Amino acid sequence: MTRASETPAQSAPPAARIFSLRRFLPVTTPVSSRERARAASGALIGILATGLISHAAVGDGASLPALIAPMGASAVLLFAVPSSPLAQPWSIIGGNLVSALVGVTIAKLVPDPFIAAAVAVGVAIALMTALRCIHPPSGAVALTAVLGGPSIHGLGYGFVLWPVLANSALLLASALIFNNLTGRRYPPEPARQANAPRDPAPLASGGFSAEDIDAALIHHDRLLEIGRGDIETILRDAQIHAFARRSGDIRSGDLTTRGVHAISPEAPIKEAFELFRERSTKLLPVTDESARLLGVVTQSDLLEKTVWDKRGPKLGLGRRIKLSLSRVRAPHGVVADIMTTPVTTIREDAPIADVVRAMAGAALHDLPVVDKNRKLVGIISQAEVIAALISGGPEARTA
Repeated sequence: MTRASETPAQSAPPAARIFSLRRFLPVTTPVSSRERARAASGALIGILATGLISHAAVGDGASLPALIAPMGASAVLLFAVPSSPLAQPWSIIGGNLVSALVGVTIAKLVPDPFIAAAVAVGVAIALMTALRCIHPPSGAVALTAVLGGPSIHGLGYGFVLWPVLANSALLLASALIFNNLTGRRYPPEPARQANAPRDPAPLASGGFSAEDIDAALIHHDRLLEIGRGDIETILRDAQIHAFARRSGDIRSGDLTTRGVHAISPEAPIKEAFELFRERSTKLLPVTDESARLLGVVTQSDLLEKTVWDKRGPKLGLGRRIKLSLSRVRAPHGVVADIMTTPVTTIREDAPIADVVRAMAGAALHDLPVVDKNRKLVGIISQAEVIAALISGGPEARTA
């Protein structure tokens, strides 16, 4: 008889839990059928292109192999999990070259093939780890160099250049083209350094920082098939989903400060400066006669895009030349000459999760709210969103 607080798995004998078949099944992340088809199509195209080009290079009847088996494993990584650290350009090129060099060298030094194979794979892993180019298929490259038979052994160190380097470069080129054309940035943008001077946008930080993730990875002390940047993105997105779950039906319009003061694009820069000083605001919307949002002026725009004298901010010579070269009309020292455009906005009927995502993605503290015609409705601030998430409901507020 089991206690009420125990699950069936917990109440089972230790041996049964250890040998449970469920422990041998991987826990995978949800992937759409479209993504599965994209990965499979990419591998098909990549291997086909690599094989055809390699075959054309060596010709019919050549003793050189056109395509080696480890490229199939590389294709799985490059097209199915292109964001993995194991699938990056240096991983495939560096890992395969190092393993090929090790395999050829060990095959020449160690006569017993099985001992040579074991030593080659072990040394290859050690070097790949040290050189930060871990690529699992490279272990098969080392094995191929040792156990590939007379045709591979006859190539000597030429095996490193052909077929290993040639196949790797062709498959990598296919992955670079295919992944980026199908919406997967490859290689992904490097993770932001832990000490980078960027506003972390605490709204979606979830109480953790990049340093916290680094510390957790060090404590974990094992190689993962996902980079820190991906971990940070997943954690922040999970926090946004948690915000959405807790916030219920709150919409951006419920938290918007309405009746905010906007400025014309033809207004003098000094007028924008006076509004900033009088209203203690950080964001000044720029609209046309119909209240359609054209851009925004921030305090950074005033500081970075103007020069100052006793009369206040004005356009400097460098800014005037830049505007003259990039636009048809000459600059006139007006708001249009310094405003930020295009602008990240949010619709007034958008759920609060979309507000959090927009603010977190661009590290924004204030966000213009517009209607379906892109007319300005008001401004939503990070403080208002945080207050609503804490209290569980919007607080009415007008300017």
